[in-house]
Order: sequence, then C-alpha cells, then structure tokens
Amino acid sequence: MKKTLSRWLVDIWYKDPFIGVWLMPLGFLFSDFVKFRKFLYRVGVLKKHTLPVPVIVIGNITVGGTGKTPLIIWLAELLKSEGFKPGIISRGYGGQAESWPQWVDANSTAEHVGDEAMLIAKQTACPMAVSPLRVDAAKLLLEKSDCNVILSDDGLQHYALNRDIEIAVIDGERRFGNSYCLPAGPLREPIERLQSVDFIVVNGEKTEDNEFSMQITGNTAVNLTTGEQKSLQEFIGTGCHALAGIGNPDRFFKLLESAGLTCKSHSFPDHYKFQLGDILFPGSEPVLMTEKDAVKCMTFATSQHWYIPVKAIPETGFSEQLLNLLREKTKTAK
Repeated sequence: MKKTLSRWLVDIWYKDPFIGVWLMPLGFLFSDFVKFRKFLYRVGVLKKHTLPVPVIVIGNITVGGTGKTPLIIWLAELLKSEGFKPGIISRGYGGQAESWPQWVDANSTAEHVGDEAMLIAKQTACPMAVSPLRVDAAKLLLEKSDCNVILSDDGLQHYALNRDIEIAVIDGERRFGNSYCLPAGPLREPIERLQSVDFIVVNGEKTEDNEFSMQITGNTAVNLTTGEQKSLQEFIGTGCHALAGIGNPDRFFKLLESAGLTCKSHSFPDHYKFQLGDILFPGSEPVLMTEKDAVKCMTFATSQHWYIPVKAIPETGFSEQLLNLLREKTKTAK
C-alpha cells in the first residue's frame, strides 16, 4: 500500500497536470503554515539555538531524494582536507531507537539510527549524532567530539537550529515538479525560499546562473557478502536485477543503464525496510542496489547481491566559494 501511494503521489507531482490543481487549496494552506511557523521563529515566539561552532545546513525544498547524502560525504572530505574537524548531525529518519539523541558508530545499526546516518558515518568516519531534534543531536556531538564545524543533514526547514551557511540541493531532472506545496506538489517550502540560501547545487545540469552543477558517478560494484569489487562493465550482457529504495529510484536505474547494463528494475519507497523476500529473485542473476539500501540488507544478503558506491563531483568553483564563506563566518564569530 505504501509503495503504491508513494508512486501515485510522484505521478501527481511530476507528471499529472490536473489532480495537483484540484489539491492546490491544500497546498496554499500548507504554504501559509510554513510561512507562519518561520515568522514565529523570527519574532522569538519559537526559540532558536546558536552553537559555538559554525553550522552548515544541507537540505532541499522538495520531498524525496536530490543527492544530499553524496554531497554531505564530499563536503566532509573537503573540510577535513582543509584542516577542519567536521561533525555531522541528522534526523536519523527510519531509526527506531528507544531514546534520542543517538551516537552513530561502528556498533550502530540502520534499524536504530537510520540508513542514511549509517552510510554517512561509514563513508566519512566523522563523529555523528542523530535526533529528530537537531539541537539535541548537535549538543551530543559537541559533548563527545572536538569538531569545529557541523554539517546538518536535511536541516533546511529545522529552524530551531541557527545556521551560518545554507546549501539547497535540487534534482536537476525533476526540479520542482508542478511547483506546488504539499500535498498538491512536492515542495516543503515555496520556491522563493531559494532566494535566501547561500548556495544552490543542482544534481545534474544547472539552468540558472546562481546554481552550481553536481554530477553523481559510480562505476564499481561491491559484493555484500565477500567485499569483492567489479567494474559495472563486467555485468554487461549478464542480465541482472536492480533495486532502489531511495527518493528517486529512476536516477539509480539510469546510472546502470548509462554503464551499458540491462536490468529488471524494482523500485521501493524511500527508506524502505527491506526483508529477505524483497531482494531474492528466481535464478542466479546478480542483484544490484544502492549503498544506502545495502546497509539494511547486510545481515541477510547472499553472494548474488552487489551495491554501487557513488560519489558527488560538484563543479569547479563551488568548493572555493564555500570555503571562503566559511572562513569569513569563522573569523566573524571570533
């Protein structure tokens, strides 16, 4: 049911030109609520928290995947290479921990802290804490680490936490769909929200002068049980299954297609909790999945299962501008 509903909403937001119009009044109500909530933070009715270290928020204004996770991993590596000590906070979406905040380390599981948190912590080796309340996660992070800059995953609408730099990520293919707010369209906030962020990064080809493009690449498959690595080209002509439980599964399927693979595709809702029956198929064909999905399948995967690590490559100039702004904010704070 959840899978069907997810696909139905995506069709309304990005393909159907009529049903979204009927839902527009609800979209206007949602937009007004978002603006009123932001106003309450601005006038002090709702409390904002300022941290003793710079905060960089990476988020989006649409529901669903835009490529934030690969960008956060890239940013963490960039900051470390420049001498910073980044820490990361996230909501821990999908995590079923009994209490929050939660520290993310080698003993954590996707079931407790969420799939994206596990992937980010694994890839960056940065200190990380998660909580539905980002402020609580940030406080735990500062208590348990010596980080001097915080990356806040998917925190653009979490106004309780003051931020020094905002980065909005856009899906270059789907952009803003029908441009309506929820539930009529995919927008969490009106499009004009982008006028107040510091950077706009487009996953794909940019269309505006104030945007930076970013490419997501991946050409290697890693076996979930053995750790063996193969180039994607080695799967050409073999036949395979591809599955993805991410915000935009088609992007993963297109990555495999562009590498020359012909796969039977199986899409699932974002943050889907996989079970063995979801990833087993008749025959011995390899099953390819995203790394985000793999962290939830490690305990029951077989040698048929492979994941594709990806990395973000922002256009030249983005890193320099970001670092300059961060250093300026850091100097001002002192």
